[in-house]
Amino acid sequence: MRHLPSRTTRRRVVGSLATALLCAAGLAAPASAAAAPAPPASSAATRDTAGSSSADPGVRLPDGLALTPPMGFNNWNSTHCRAEFDEAMVKGIADIFVEKGLKDAGYQYVNLDDCWALPARDANGKLVPDPKRFPNGIKAVADYVHAKGLKLGIYTSAGTKTCNPAGFPGALGHERSDAQQFAEWGVDYLKYDNCNNQGVDAKQRYITMRDALKAASESVGRPIVYSICEWGENKPWEWAADVGHLWRTTGDISDSWGSMVSIMKQNLPLAKYAGPGRWNDPDMLEVGNGGMSDTEYRTHFSMWSIMAAPLLIGSDLRKATPETYEILGNKEVIAVDQDPLGKQGEVLSTQNGRWVVAKEMKDGSRAVALFNETGTAQSIATTAKAVGLPAADGYTLRDLWQHKSYNTAGAISATVPAHGTVLLRVSADDKWAKNPPAVELGADGAALVEAGKRTTLTSKVTDLGRTAAKNVSVALTGPSGWRLKATSPTTAKSLRTGQSLTTSWSVTAPAGTAPGKYDLTLKSTYRSPQGARAESVLPLTADVVVAPPAGSSALGDLPWITATNGWGPVERNTSNGENVGGDGNPITIGGTVYAKGLGVHADSAVEYYTGGTCEKVTAQVGVDDEKLLKGTVVFEIWADGKKVASTGVLTNAMPAQELSADVTGARLVRLVVTDGGDGNDSDHADWGDATLSC
Repeated sequence: MRHLPSRTTRRRVVGSLATALLCAAGLAAPASAAAAPAPPASSAATRDTAGSSSADPGVRLPDGLALTPPMGFNNWNSTHCRAEFDEAMVKGIADIFVEKGLKDAGYQYVNLDDCWALPARDANGKLVPDPKRFPNGIKAVADYVHAKGLKLGIYTSAGTKTCNPAGFPGALGHERSDAQQFAEWGVDYLKYDNCNNQGVDAKQRYITMRDALKAASESVGRPIVYSICEWGENKPWEWAADVGHLWRTTGDISDSWGSMVSIMKQNLPLAKYAGPGRWNDPDMLEVGNGGMSDTEYRTHFSMWSIMAAPLLIGSDLRKATPETYEILGNKEVIAVDQDPLGKQGEVLSTQNGRWVVAKEMKDGSRAVALFNETGTAQSIATTAKAVGLPAADGYTLRDLWQHKSYNTAGAISATVPAHGTVLLRVSADDKWAKNPPAVELGADGAALVEAGKRTTLTSKVTDLGRTAAKNVSVALTGPSGWRLKATSPTTAKSLRTGQSLTTSWSVTAPAGTAPGKYDLTLKSTYRSPQGARAESVLPLTADVVVAPPAGSSALGDLPWITATNGWGPVERNTSNGENVGGDGNPITIGGTVYAKGLGVHADSAVEYYTGGTCEKVTAQVGVDDEKLLKGTVVFEIWADGKKVASTGVLTNAMPAQELSADVTGARLVRLVVTDGGDGNDSDHADWGDATLSC
């Protein structure tokens, strides 16, 4: 089952705060305090319930399990509790693991999430599999999965009920019995959620199940990997290394760019707590579910791998595209995640949305992620020295998505497409000279195009290698009918280390071209000193835009260029809702309802083309009333990359605040909401009556 803490309490709640205990799948009404069970007995009851790991991130369970991050599948992201989640699906996923080579790539767990059981235990207090979903029981499914050389996982909650509103039985007070059932069924992995926990101390609840799993595993001789899913609320990375094998560090992920990036940012600072048998878990993969582009999904997979995160596929592989299989099956990227040294990548630099994250590998090489958070292509650079490699005459640079090797003199640099990641493996070795030199192919301009009007683009090919690039050429292609013309040389006989070929281009979209995003491609070809041919390709996006109308316009009615959001889509003229556009509520701040505006969830950014013709942005801003007493945010207005107005930290208890900014002459205006510095729990933010004057 998937759960996000109160940040996903989407619906406007009227009444007692006690009714606001929600899971991502819906409302799970807590039992009354009078009905809460006594704290379960545990062998840990007389010890420090934090365990022994809080002061020593090197401690782990002594069972030798999960020495690399678990890899597998979980159905929740693609099916939730729908009827398609059943025995046939689970067996089908196991078949696909084998047939499509995912088992050979390292995936081994086929995990059931919530809704596999009946809503009530039997007369003996035992869990009962839903006979419609699993007519042959869980053991039969486990036997089938095991026969494929794979393992089976299951789900329950450390409370009286699971997170689903239907109220399936949780394990609180039934830990020993449930753990024994799981072991006897042949379960190899337990995901233990946090709903309906009756206020019992989290450490105590999770330690109780740890001890129950240990006893059950020993009784049947089947070890069980233990996944702690308490959403990071009690900082499990500080205490759970000898309790579980992995622990969620965040709330639930959703299939959106904003959600994925927000979760990544929460998980990255926790690198020191990860290692063999003890993993930070930023939630399951959304790759292939359709809410992001393939470029964004490659970023998702790259960043989860460099963070040594568990890789649990969340898409229905029976419906997956070839591109999804290509991403999930990339063995070179998987090797970064599964490196036996067990290091989580650490952030070396981040500036204006340009990230460098590096991970030490057991063979002495470094995995390096150049991640572009922004909506336009960006040059991102570091060096071999900066990522921790020793001095050397030259280095081998392996592009893990292109599956190509180059030599570099020490520069590690690439122009990375919008929302993209270049994932590299860099090593100091004596074989670098056999590879062609690395080049960086970059571009500046032509991101915004008005139909029928000429704009310019500048390309640059730079030799990063220890050796020269010979016979260099560059070409620009785009949609049929577009006029793309070089206005300066496109070839160079030779480029030595650090030298560049710079070319200017005239770019014109035909008059009448509809607004939207259009693909351009830069391609450079060259030869190594040994004569081997090499190439570099840079995909670009041109936005065909329309200048806003004269006068005052409601921003909720105008087209934007890009919009990212911490949960679900940015909403027009309603508050932030769930994962489908248009499911928000009326925008309401301090009891005042605003008919127009934007509903967002921190962290968010909405960018508009203003074309140098506008003067002012105004809005009434604040946390939406639907968050009761929760939520802290900061609103910002940016013009051409410069912050021109911002609020202080705003809370739900504050009335709407007027925010305005002079944007005279700006081509781009961006409305930003940050989390106020305390995480994005409940950060539903409203731009009420947001207006652009031109």
